[in-house]
Amino acid sequence: MWTLRRASFRLSTRRGVNAGASRASAVKLVATTSEENEAGIPQSRQITYGRFLSAGMGRVSLKFAVGRHELSSQAGASSTKDDDDDLEIHGSNDESDADLSDGDEDGEKPHDELELSDAEIDPTKKKSQARWTQLKLFKVILNAPGLSVDSALSKWAGQGKELSRKEIFLAVRELRRRKMYGRAFQLFQWLESNKKLEFMESDYASQLDLIAKLRGLPQAEKYIESVPESFRGELLYRTLLANCASQNNLIASEKIFNKMKDLDLPLTVFACNQLLLLYKKLDKKKIADVLLLMEKENVKPSLFTYRILIDSKGHSNDIAGMEQVFETMKEEGFEPDIQLQALLARHYTSAGLKEKAEAILKEIEGENLEEKQWVCATLLRLYANLGKADEVERIWKVCESKPRVDDCLAAVEAWGKLEKIEEAEAVFEMASKKWKLNSKNYSILLKIYANNKMLAKGKDLIKRMADSGLRIGPLTWNALVKLYIQAGEVEKADSVLQKAIQQSQLQPMFTTYLDILEQYAKRGDVHNSEKIFLKMRQAGYTSRISQFKVLMQAYVNAKVPAYGIRERMKADNLFPNKTLANQLFLVDAFRKNPVSDLLD
Repeated sequence: MWTLRRASFRLSTRRGVNAGASRASAVKLVATTSEENEAGIPQSRQITYGRFLSAGMGRVSLKFAVGRHELSSQAGASSTKDDDDDLEIHGSNDESDADLSDGDEDGEKPHDELELSDAEIDPTKKKSQARWTQLKLFKVILNAPGLSVDSALSKWAGQGKELSRKEIFLAVRELRRRKMYGRAFQLFQWLESNKKLEFMESDYASQLDLIAKLRGLPQAEKYIESVPESFRGELLYRTLLANCASQNNLIASEKIFNKMKDLDLPLTVFACNQLLLLYKKLDKKKIADVLLLMEKENVKPSLFTYRILIDSKGHSNDIAGMEQVFETMKEEGFEPDIQLQALLARHYTSAGLKEKAEAILKEIEGENLEEKQWVCATLLRLYANLGKADEVERIWKVCESKPRVDDCLAAVEAWGKLEKIEEAEAVFEMASKKWKLNSKNYSILLKIYANNKMLAKGKDLIKRMADSGLRIGPLTWNALVKLYIQAGEVEKADSVLQKAIQQSQLQPMFTTYLDILEQYAKRGDVHNSEKIFLKMRQAGYTSRISQFKVLMQAYVNAKVPAYGIRERMKADNLFPNKTLANQLFLVDAFRKNPVSDLLD
């Protein structure tokens, strides 16, 4: 782990690292001071870590001390790039970020509902056959109108139908796969109220996860108090931690992590990965602190740990560091999976190292692509990133005769990236005739129209979606907003989004708001910029540096002072990076002084 920490992240000179003989001493968080950093913003408030003692609901930051030697995590330290903190879980524009969204890619999940695996369901059946068996109970729940899932289940049980743990697991898994969390929650409520299932910790964790997704983190945390004490274990808390991290809630995540240590729950690699994933997006400087803690507590990194570290180094344009982490991973006995290979290829492509990227793509493809068609979707996207239209065409021909829906959608995306609109449309039409596509699938083509300023075609596609009975949700809104923005109609994009919110009560994506905010900021429209900034907060998106940077640009472009902006950032426990510090100086410079008043 020490090798990994050194290979992974070298801290800035302001943060000094000394981990010599006393490295084995107890890890302990110490209080930060309230002295101001270079930008004039005070440091974070304190928590203590003997066993990670919590600071309650207050602002939380991590500052580790190892014996007499200190490894601090100062939020004001400069990062490798000004926009390191612009990463976003929800609706990220970065493809590699999608590979790291929930930890599911490497088999790490907050919990396995009902603790059943595919092998336990029926080890002799193929996955397609196993999934077919779940449709019995699942169809009953799916076909139940509105909020009447409980009556449909009562009728099902009244007919003498078996409600085994296996059948319930299959139904819940399918509901989750389709993001039908409300119906899954109704199923659990019915099971509990009718005593049809003897609940275990995994079942309580499933309910907790659904509550967090449907009703928010405060209600999920409150639910824990109603769970029998004997079932309030690591699985329950790590489920809450994963939801906090997935919502980019830094304060809540650190609070729950501290709570787990306070309760003497085992420290797992899953919990550490949640913090790493969050810090990768919001505060990379704290990654080394988590690695130090893992080393001290002898928590071995997983493949997903390495993927997070590799992705973070790639985003920082530190290709040498990325390769060093990769080598460390192999030395520890881990073999790269296709997701990790794709991650490396994307970062090589972004760094302009096309030969290295192509070499990885050849490794992914192997010698006989027809025997491993399941990698085609990945290859199509990666070759499009490289601008290799001939390779995209070659890969598509391999799977064109017997395409999967994933292959088609990847081809649409690839042709769109290469600005081959007709080819993208042709593949999409083929797919729409072969399968019933959902809103997310349509959004791929809609995004292509937006990127190419094809407003009329975008509108026609949305009308087609509505005529097909598809739900117009946040992904579609995001593409529609981009369509209007690209056409120069920012006010129309804003009004369309507000109407959509009023009609559906759904939460727009973070990037949807940010796109509109950026356009108002470019104009120096402070009033509308502040309006969108406020709506982002009301929608539940915690303020972050990226939002303040855009907001500050509105004030800079308008050449007006931003009164109280430092206090607003301080209240959100945010600390300016170099770019934002410069912007703060500019908006301060617009303040009038006695001389300027005389001149006016």
